[in-house]
Amino acid sequence: MLNAPAQNGAGKNEYGQSRKNYSQCTVQHEKNSYLCKSNIRNMPEQELIELLHTLQKYPHESEWVEFKQNFHSAEEIGQDISALSNGACIQNQPFGYMVFGIKDGTHEITGTTFHAKSHKKGNEDLEHWLATRLNPRIDFSIYEFDYAQNKHISLFVIPAAKAQPIEFLHKSHIRVGSITRSLSEFPEKQAKIWKKDNPPFEKEIAKDKLSAQDITQLLSTETYFDLMKLPYPTTQQGVIEKFLEEGLIIKTRQQYAVTKLGALLFAKNLRDFESVERKAVRVIVYKGKGKIHTEREQIFAKGYAVDFDAMVEWIYAQYIPSWA
Repeated sequence: MLNAPAQNGAGKNEYGQSRKNYSQCTVQHEKNSYLCKSNIRNMPEQELIELLHTLQKYPHESEWVEFKQNFHSAEEIGQDISALSNGACIQNQPFGYMVFGIKDGTHEITGTTFHAKSHKKGNEDLEHWLATRLNPRIDFSIYEFDYAQNKHISLFVIPAAKAQPIEFLHKSHIRVGSITRSLSEFPEKQAKIWKKDNPPFEKEIAKDKLSAQDITQLLSTETYFDLMKLPYPTTQQGVIEKFLEEGLIIKTRQQYAVTKLGALLFAKNLRDFESVERKAVRVIVYKGKGKIHTEREQIFAKGYAVDFDAMVEWIYAQYIPSWA
């Protein structure tokens, strides 16, 4: 159950906060904050509906929350992702939200004809088209679900910018009220993003709440010891201690968590780590000198250290005749 809004009071909004500080509030679950969950990309439909209800209760859009009814253009979405990510950073929110299917102003849940996951930009999936035009790249998530009959929802969950503004097509944006503007027009906001002290990417958590056995099932621990030319420990705890020492995993209470460094290097399957899944190596062979016609491509779904030899072998095979 979601936290209930407080009653209105003088100078307060419906959440009992000062109106001028309204954008500081977070979306809270009874036990966990939606905004702090490392596995937010795995949210079940009921939690998505509860999150939708919570966002719907906001009196207006903010720097990190936007409502839309239907699709206008891919470029507009890209600009909004940049703006919401930057806005979330400034407002100390781990995520920004863009919801298709809620009417701005009344916040009525109307549904949308827009299906973001299957939408195409030319011959390219919209999600991939957007992701490759953001700099630095961020692992935003798209959820599709039916709130009610004939009321489809497309929800974008967008991580806050870290250490530098997020650009779309080489330009960063910010939301001012309900309008998306160029961030360069607001140097004081831009400065706040640059001044943020965030942990480095490789130390962030890729997957948590794991046992020692989970660690050895998800990560190719053998590869680490082979590459380091070290004997494989005789006990599972010996493996865990070495991975803790290297920062590939960390201890969290009585459990463990895999860092993004650990996942990217030693994952048996990067699909097990949704926050870094998009960082799998993808090699494309184009026809001719341009990048219009693709002849073939190969995605290496394992960690970089695990799949390195296979990557080199595949790339080498594309240029060396079989008879050479």
